Amino acid sequence: MVRKLSRRAAVASVVATALLGTVAWAQNGSASFPDKPVKIVVPFAPGAGTDAMGRLMAQKLGEVMGGSFVVENRTGASGAIGTQYVAQQPADGYTLLLVASPFTTVAASLPNAGYDPLKSFAPVGMIASGPLVWATNHQTGIHTMQELVAYAKQKPGVLNYGSAGAGGVNHLVLELLKAKTGTFITHIPYRGVAPAAMDMVSGQVQLVTGTIPALLPLVKDGRIKPLAVTSAKRSSAMPDVPSMAEAGFKGFDVLNYFALAAPAGTPAAVIDKLNTALNKVVQLPEVVARFKLDAVEATPGTPTAQAKFIESDYHAWRDVVQTQNLKIE
Repeated sequence: MVRKLSRRAAVASVVATALLGTVAWAQNGSASFPDKPVKIVVPFAPGAGTDAMGRLMAQKLGEVMGGSFVVENRTGASGAIGTQYVAQQPADGYTLLLVASPFTTVAASLPNAGYDPLKSFAPVGMIASGPLVWATNHQTGIHTMQELVAYAKQKPGVLNYGSAGAGGVNHLVLELLKAKTGTFITHIPYRGVAPAAMDMVSGQVQLVTGTIPALLPLVKDGRIKPLAVTSAKRSSAMPDVPSMAEAGFKGFDVLNYFALAAPAGTPAAVIDKLNTALNKVVQLPEVVARFKLDAVEATPGTPTAQAKFIESDYHAWRDVVQTQNLKIE
């Protein structure tokens, strides 16, 4: 009897020590965070819009938190390689993921994406978001989204649409339009929006969507015509271009977004500290000015708000994939 009690006491002592250690880390470890460099993994190549956003966040988070934040590019599989890497890292807050639209579109469209956007990560907070813009060349004679849909219904498959790649937001936004309007437009995937846009100028494709900064120079040069932005409201970067609701497509609201996430299981105290700093960063005057150049708006908020956004976005795109019976490898 005495031995059993001693063993129980010993076990209880070990458990208590472990719990105290966990509590002490939560109190003291998070208080000193970050006390070594924090890595922000950008799952796309240097020079891309996501890379620029990641480097901006790294610089400003370092300034606000008084630590070192560095960007590491891990490319491949439409962002899935870098995303998988972060999901497998220690859940201590020292490896973060720069999240962008492919985070949800790739997971929704590829059965073997290798990560679960709802379970593999702990949301840190949203950064910014902005719409894409529908554009066509002048050879089509199309001036509005209504005219585009009418043409597509009259001549199924005649219009060619260039996307930045199968399974990306530029592809799925087309499939969403087709699903909502009962039209058929031929999808042609490219390695990025730029080559697709140039082929549209030359007439090889007739329609693209892209971020406003990517297509605005061609609009200003008069080489392509914007039809609508993909959001429910207009963009201040293109105030003369109607929203999808104004174009006659209510309930159509697609945003290109940026956020930060950490591996699932990262302590709440660390997440909260990162979120507080991130919310300060996205509202800095110089950051807001940079966002304006990128045609996005700051979206400060809580990790819970980000989780709800990601869940809604993922399920919406999965519904499109299933409705359109898309088979993407």
